[in-house]
Amino acid sequence: MAEEVVMLALSPTMESGTIVKWHKKEGDSIETGQILCEVETDKATMEYESVNEGTLLKIMVKEGEEASVGQTIAIAGEEGEDISAFADKSAEQPADLSAEEPVEVAEVKEEISEEKKEETVSVGEKLPKGVKASPLARKLALEKSVDLKAVTGSGPGGRIIRKDIETARAKPEGFVTVPEGTTKAVSVGTATVSAGIVRVQAQKTEDEEIPVSQKRRVIAQRLSESKFTAPHYYLTTVVAVDDLVMARKQLNKKREDKISLNAFLIKLTAEALRRNPMVNSSFRGDTIIKFGRADIALAVAQPDGLITPVVRDCWNRGIIDIDEELKSLIEKALSNKLKPVEYSDSTFTISNLGSFGIHEFTAIVNPPNSAILAVGEIKREPVADEDDTVVFKSNMHITLSCDHRVVDGAIGARFLKDLKEFMESPIKALY
Repeated sequence: MAEEVVMLALSPTMESGTIVKWHKKEGDSIETGQILCEVETDKATMEYESVNEGTLLKIMVKEGEEASVGQTIAIAGEEGEDISAFADKSAEQPADLSAEEPVEVAEVKEEISEEKKEETVSVGEKLPKGVKASPLARKLALEKSVDLKAVTGSGPGGRIIRKDIETARAKPEGFVTVPEGTTKAVSVGTATVSAGIVRVQAQKTEDEEIPVSQKRRVIAQRLSESKFTAPHYYLTTVVAVDDLVMARKQLNKKREDKISLNAFLIKLTAEALRRNPMVNSSFRGDTIIKFGRADIALAVAQPDGLITPVVRDCWNRGIIDIDEELKSLIEKALSNKLKPVEYSDSTFTISNLGSFGIHEFTAIVNPPNSAILAVGEIKREPVADEDDTVVFKSNMHITLSCDHRVVDGAIGARFLKDLKEFMESPIKALY
């Protein structure tokens, strides 16, 4: 008996998903557990495993289209089975209107009466030979500097009409070549090109409209809720990390796969959280959850947003162990292969922009956490020591963003003080 294949919630916060690729086509046999398609959720691209058996009779949501959780994306059943009863369901699917432009009455009138207008409307320029365009299209082409010879017409008989000009790219303006060794200035528009300049080119560019992905939509929603619901405050301190840099250098001396600085940061942060458990907590309305574990997330940038893979149980793991898992998680994150369990339910988050040359910044608390650590670059800076002698140290600016509903100022300050102490002398984290 034919049955609906519906969009499942593939992540805890998923409300809808986009079909990236169908692994089965209409008429293929399917079994429970087989990969049916790939779905882009708010966090990653996930594999959709079939819960149906039989034949894939009809695909109702095509590749690139979006479906809400619970919406029918396909029909499965026995080969040759009548699925006319599901016709109404197909009609309910959201129509893809992106490829069609609404036709305006004025545009229709323009096409019908263009032959008459051709004789009476002048736009100050003759059409190139073999090019057919409406008077309005010619006028817009002049205004937008569009080369009519490079435009494909969509009107009757291939005639260029208004919408063809509106979607066309503007041609370069003001391009000039000045012979080398020239001694005479050349005028280009309102500018004068002096001798010695070989060419000048001004290029018009147009606005680009980028659809908001499901991932970007959820990021915007959750971080807006965090920023405007949780009262944020920020604590910044400067850490001398010379000993930390040296400890990492010593550890990596005989290793081919180098331990990342982030692995050290995660471990030392975990130890600071052990001593300041309220920073490792979550506000839940009537209660505050004080976590009995340190599951630390690291913000990872993706082309269409960011994701926070989580290293679990950091209190009971060493730096090398943390680094091995972190590398695996980052690799999965960059290829959109993280599973929900690998990026959800963290207790604390770190965001490190030091590799981008960022000196200092503040971050937005990542729900359901109550704090996030923003890490800047390591920079050699002059510092006066106890004898007022100027010495150079490797300094790092770190900023703790706190949810004041859970983390009071003194609590956040003590956490940052402990973390600073561990980063300046890593051996202190052992006792």
